Amino acid sequence: MKTLKKIILTGLLLVTVGVMAQNKKDTQIMNDAEKAKEMILSKNMGLKKFFKEASGYAIFPNVGKGGFVIGGASGNGVVYENGTAIGMTSLKKVNIGLQAGGQALIEVIFFQTEAALAKFKQGNYEFSAEMSAVAADKGEAENASYKDGVVVFALPKAGLMVDASVGGQKFEYHPFKK
Repeated sequence: MKTLKKIILTGLLLVTVGVMAQNKKDTQIMNDAEKAKEMILSKNMGLKKFFKEASGYAIFPNVGKGGFVIGGASGNGVVYENGTAIGMTSLKKVNIGLQAGGQALIEVIFFQTEAALAKFKQGNYEFSAEMSAVAADKGEAENASYKDGVVVFALPKAGLMVDASVGGQKFEYHPFKK
């Protein structure tokens, strides 16, 4: 009986430690997302209207992408609805084609309508192959428009890569526990 109690207590302790570690990671990503939002707005104030008018948005403060013929990208982010953080998200991309280099960037996805945001929140969202990102540091936000209720902006942080596509990215969404 004592052994069973020890096993149960050990299991509960491990679960608690795991939850605490995940919460710390989520808190760091949320802090990074707020800094990324400030940085992207400092580079292009035209994005302010998207943050204000969109039903929701996802900010990925640290997307790493790289490749040579075969490439990939990944990052973690925060999903906001009406300006309030509602959950965490992650992106993954694997592709084959003409590409070379490595890059770190900020990616922001804006959802024009509640329906577009709801589709993303279903949990297994994927961009179509022809979807591409607008360069957030080039002042192009004024002319950017939604496609199927979604528009994506990317701001390079470091590195150089010959590839501007976001098509084929897959996303997961995990709402905060209430």
